[in-house]
Amino acid sequence: MEQQKLVLDGKSLKIKDLNWFTQNPEAKVEIGDAAKEVVLKCHAFLNSELETNNKIVYGINTGFGPMASHIISKNDLIELQENLVRSHACGIGSPIPEKYVLSSMVVRLNTLVKGYSGVSWDLVELFKNIINHRILPIVPEHGAVGTSGDLTQLAHIALVLIGEGKVSYQGKTRPTPEVFKEVGLTPIKLKPKEGLALINGTSVMSGITALICAETDQLLSTSIRTGALALELVHGFLDSISEKLHELRPHEGQVFVAGKMREILASSKLMRDRKILREMIKEENDVYKIPSDVQEVYSLRCLPQILGPIWEALKQTESTVEIEINSVTDNPLVDWENSKFIHGGNFHGDYVASAVDGLKASLVKLTILLERQINFFLNDKVNRSFPPFLNLKKPGLTLGLQGLQFVATSTTAQSQSLAFPHSIHSISTNSDNQDVVSMGTDAALFAAKVLENAYVVLTIELVTLAQAVDCHEEKEKLSNESSKLYDLVRSVSGAVNDDRPLTEELKELETVIQKSSLV
Repeated sequence: MEQQKLVLDGKSLKIKDLNWFTQNPEAKVEIGDAAKEVVLKCHAFLNSELETNNKIVYGINTGFGPMASHIISKNDLIELQENLVRSHACGIGSPIPEKYVLSSMVVRLNTLVKGYSGVSWDLVELFKNIINHRILPIVPEHGAVGTSGDLTQLAHIALVLIGEGKVSYQGKTRPTPEVFKEVGLTPIKLKPKEGLALINGTSVMSGITALICAETDQLLSTSIRTGALALELVHGFLDSISEKLHELRPHEGQVFVAGKMREILASSKLMRDRKILREMIKEENDVYKIPSDVQEVYSLRCLPQILGPIWEALKQTESTVEIEINSVTDNPLVDWENSKFIHGGNFHGDYVASAVDGLKASLVKLTILLERQINFFLNDKVNRSFPPFLNLKKPGLTLGLQGLQFVATSTTAQSQSLAFPHSIHSISTNSDNQDVVSMGTDAALFAAKVLENAYVVLTIELVTLAQAVDCHEEKEKLSNESSKLYDLVRSVSGAVNDDRPLTEELKELETVIQKSSLV
């Protein structure tokens, strides 16, 4: 990936590339020379086979799905592809967010330039230009079952290539022909197999999941820092993150999180060594109580053990997605190197569906953790150190952060209701041709909602922790990293003394967190 340029070759696309590309409006995609060569060879082989050999090839000169036994005449091959696209462009619901549409388009183009789909170079060029102009198809959320891939959503993208449907361009929804005319693009006339190559595959669920991974990485990094800050604020003991403890249970994620927390807290003046408890021992023969907890609550003491599995789930999902976005996922495949067509099921979305379901469950667990940490600091009966709801003024007359807790609780509850894996909701369809389906597209969209909710709760926790710092006036004793995190919050949202609406501040802070280079 060069500056402001993403070169697609069908084999080296990374999640970080997609994340970067969708965040940089000036960035352009280009196709590598080697990729262009294989696209041309593959398309030439397909044309040669159609002209010289009387082969029956699914989706090229046959009907689709249960109608595959219907052989299509040569005169109708182009109409067949157009009919496929138009008939499947029937999704309903709200439009998929533009960042996910753009990511999905880049993934689909990367799949096509791998050189086994049989598309023409003209189609590749038009697809590339649509992406580079940021002409984004309006793609409804609902309609695909994720098994012949994202048929419905990809059909809405393909519809734009033939000059139909609606697009978002420069912030406005407009008819495709109008925008094409404005920017000087000409719709393509689909050639044999091109409609099928465009809509048959996992590019939408993969494009969405790729960005979910990137945004989860930022979320988790911030959550490790908020956990460290929370531990400081209760003057936590160092042994819960000690190297020896985690060597004795060396799960990769657990060791990683503990190591990060040690780095963050190295400069803290608030963390305690357990030997301080020795000073509280009395020479008495009876039971007595010391003025300190011997251990912190689980939501503070067990952070490496809770966040570690989430980190591992993220890494596993990233691995699955990066294989998928560099794979050929349509059917049949045009194996021009061995002069044959391969019929199979690379379009089936279960790899992505299962991975994103697992990540979604981890995101729900993370949200629950954040909500419990918020509750700890707002509930004076539990923390026994801070005023009720971190009230900095007159409890009873002013409410502190009481209202924020309701938002965190309700948002967490919504995510819990979405936690059930969607990939197991298989319903046979397509005249029982697609008798086991992945539901991967919806699984990715539900995970995106859970991720959105997690950021809301994380934002509330940051406001909560900053308020807790102000309650004890301990900012100067924080670790360097925690002090920076506090300053980041206060750059957007000041301390809550007098009651005020916080909605706009929360929105702004959430945006800052998502883009901050601090984490």
